[in-house]
Amino acid sequence: MTIGQRKKDHVSLSVSGEASYSKPVGFERFDFIHNALPEINLDEIDPSAEFLGYRADVPLFISSMTGGYTEAGQVNRIIASFCQEHQIPFGVGSQRIMLEQPETTSSFSVVREKAPDAFIAANIGGCQLQEAIQRDQVNVLIDAIQANAIIVHLNVLQELMQPEGDRNFKGILQAIAALINRTELPVIVKETGAGVNGEAARKLIDAGVSVVDVAGSGGTSWAKIENRRRHLEYHPFDEWGNSTVNCIIEANQAGLAKNQIVASGGVRTAVEMGKALCLGAGFTAMAQPVIERIHHGGYEALETWYKELKHQFTVMMCLLGCRRVDDLNEGLLRNEK
Repeated sequence: MTIGQRKKDHVSLSVSGEASYSKPVGFERFDFIHNALPEINLDEIDPSAEFLGYRADVPLFISSMTGGYTEAGQVNRIIASFCQEHQIPFGVGSQRIMLEQPETTSSFSVVREKAPDAFIAANIGGCQLQEAIQRDQVNVLIDAIQANAIIVHLNVLQELMQPEGDRNFKGILQAIAALINRTELPVIVKETGAGVNGEAARKLIDAGVSVVDVAGSGGTSWAKIENRRRHLEYHPFDEWGNSTVNCIIEANQAGLAKNQIVASGGVRTAVEMGKALCLGAGFTAMAQPVIERIHHGGYEALETWYKELKHQFTVMMCLLGCRRVDDLNEGLLRNEK
């Protein structure tokens, strides 16, 4: 099977809803403390937030999703146009295929054409990073989209579930450190849904990584995606992973600052965004809700979803008495476990 076909399968299974974790994300353990006297005007609330020097409309990063096959160019075109319009940072999907099949470059480069002012991150897998550095190919990925940052995604679980996946995970941290020494761009490291625990997050920050996206379990299970591709209805690793909430808490306990933590993995609503930020993340990220809206209704559906999300996020801030995103903190939550 070609990489392009595999990427199409990934998107199809993600949109279908068949690949979601059954276990909870962890947000249900917490409830907001309602402020009956917020003393605030809804119109004065500012839901914007900063991400690596970029001022975003809301604290939302659209996570890496796709690229490298015919339909992906149209998806990326929609995402890029949307992010340009609404000042939302985003990352392209894995650009590995671009290095192996240069003819797929246009499905990635279209994002900068449609989003000349947006914050866009390039993307390569940890397993492929060492070879890309050895071949001096990293700048090819960056230059194709005039990237503002580069994401290294960690997907050990997914690779092990793929019959054609990588099996050697030695030297990835060293390769990340080498990348940091070779580029002036911020380096973001993200999991793909199994979570980054506190110890791993600390190692990454100590290596020079700017931001860690904990990407915990609770959203899309990439183990399920790979196992459903093989027509396996059940696999013992389908539910493997650390919950997003536990990952945020552990990252804080490991000494990471708020602006070094992005929370993704089962973040689906404005309320969950708020809880993630109160627990200690500086930013949130989503992928599946975005690709689902695009799949079913294109740009218009994405626009409708986002406007409601932003409105609800602003209402949540009002109910908590917060004028700025920086006002969201752990003291606004009650642990209901």
